[in-house]
Amino acid sequence: MIRKVSGAFTGGAIGGLVDSINITILGKIGISDLLGVSMKPEFTAPWLYQRMVWGGIWMLLLLLPLWKNRTILRGCLFSLLPSAMMLFMVLPNMGKGLLGLGFGTLTPMVVIGLNFIYGIVAAYWYKATVETA
Repeated sequence: MIRKVSGAFTGGAIGGLVDSINITILGKIGISDLLGVSMKPEFTAPWLYQRMVWGGIWMLLLLLPLWKNRTILRGCLFSLLPSAMMLFMVLPNMGKGLLGLGFGTLTPMVVIGLNFIYGIVAAYWYKATVETA
């Protein structure tokens, strides 16, 4: 069980790292501007740490025995919960409105798309470390 919990948390933390790098790169190279999304967080240690820890906590969902043979689907579906929290709680509490539309109309698509990548990374990490051991 320790291997499973560790694999799920670590997969989520690594997924959180990948997600953080992706959102930073989108802002730095101008893709966010191209999409009309003004969400450009600064890549700092406290910001990254928080995202990696929460990423690990959210991907404890991988412990659920659902869709075990459908890694991509599993990662995408489990990433919808943190996406919903971001769109319905975090961004509105930042003053950016429901779905974070204060950052731009494509913000929900960017959040969900980047979180799909996060979930897929986490699910593959979990599969590689837990199910092959």
